[in-house]
Amino acid sequence: MPNQITNYDGSITTTPQQLVYAETVQDIQNVLRDPAHYPSPVRAMGNYHSLTPCASSDGGTVINMTRMNQVITIDSTNMAFTAQGGMQIIDASKALRAQGLQMMLNIEIGNMTLGAAACCHSKDALDGIEFGQVSSYVIAMKWVTPSGDLAEASETDNPNLLYTMRSSYGLCGIVYEVTLRIKPIEALHFTYLPRPANELTQAEVDNLLDTSEGLICWTVGRTAIFQQRQRIADPGILSSLQAAVRRTLWNYEAAHTAQLIDRFIADPALRNALQQGTFDAGKLLYSTLHVFGGITLLAPDKIIDYHNTPPDARYVFTFWAFPRSQWLATYLAYLDFVDQHFQATGFRCNMPLGAYHIRRDTNSLLSYTQDQEVFSIDPIHASTDNTAWDAFLQAFNDFAFQRGGIPLLNQSPFVQRQHVQTAYGQRWTQFSAAVRSMDPQGRMLNPYFAALLSP
Repeated sequence: MPNQITNYDGSITTTPQQLVYAETVQDIQNVLRDPAHYPSPVRAMGNYHSLTPCASSDGGTVINMTRMNQVITIDSTNMAFTAQGGMQIIDASKALRAQGLQMMLNIEIGNMTLGAAACCHSKDALDGIEFGQVSSYVIAMKWVTPSGDLAEASETDNPNLLYTMRSSYGLCGIVYEVTLRIKPIEALHFTYLPRPANELTQAEVDNLLDTSEGLICWTVGRTAIFQQRQRIADPGILSSLQAAVRRTLWNYEAAHTAQLIDRFIADPALRNALQQGTFDAGKLLYSTLHVFGGITLLAPDKIIDYHNTPPDARYVFTFWAFPRSQWLATYLAYLDFVDQHFQATGFRCNMPLGAYHIRRDTNSLLSYTQDQEVFSIDPIHASTDNTAWDAFLQAFNDFAFQRGGIPLLNQSPFVQRQHVQTAYGQRWTQFSAAVRSMDPQGRMLNPYFAALLSP
């Protein structure tokens, strides 16, 4: 009977013929060198938080990397951290915190493995004082090639290869060891500024971006709440409590409430009224935080462990990035788009809209900020009806594509070849050529990527 694996929110199921839990590098080599017993495609997988079939392998082989989860070295002199590729970010953070250190980027999905973070797209706007992608802080990695050989690259030894591997998605080999830059632990202060969306000007948005070390815009209804971040010296005595409340809201309460309304309120008018009530409560919360001056926490406390989140408290999202200069016009058009979609279909997202500001970053071949800094649009939904959500996603993809958006290969469901070819341009052609050169037999190439790569 084939193995069945589902992603975090249950929207993707894959049925590999073989499922291998790698414990050593030799285990990975044995799989890749034995296509008769371990059929292609061979895909590495961590905790499968991806929202696309990037790690899927129907009828092929999945190598689960989560048992290769050990710290190798913590070098506080050179500020470098080395661990096996199956270690979760939240566990890496705990190991570093014990020595007063932290990762450069403490992304909130703590169950992402270091191997995935090293070679896949990620995002963060409240912690990336330099860059918003974890892979940009990878200074060395080791992997098993599609033919089963060992390879490695670093910023000092073959940096061009590292540049490609930082966004290779496991198509050029399976990452088993990662070295990242680290730094002493920091305290962050978040402030909140509510603004009517229709009153925003480009000058105001630019000023908020230019005066923030990090910024996210949350939107409830047509109220934009700009969450700015600044580093501070002292987190204060309430920081741990504030961080715990924040994690609870995102890990459980917000999505659970949204799902309860969708699941048990059948009348559309009443359901919409209750959803609007939750948005009003959200606006009140953010307004209260604004009045009281925000919250403070240690940067690693942003990380959330989603392993124990029950299905009725899980949420899904999508991500498209837009050039900073075009974001406000696109954002206002999006607010009109969702109103029109609701009028036509009765569906609207039941969680606040996110928008991440991410700085320009040329550290990987497929960096989505390669050419310029971006501001994203991230619809979020606590889904009880995948059919309605999927229809919304495809309509949103059309909206974003028409406005020059850039999708992510692991966080933008229903992405198509025309989307990535247009968004990444010549770099997508270069990436496609690199994949075929490094894996001429297509050992790692699943149907999802085969449909996306340039001919």
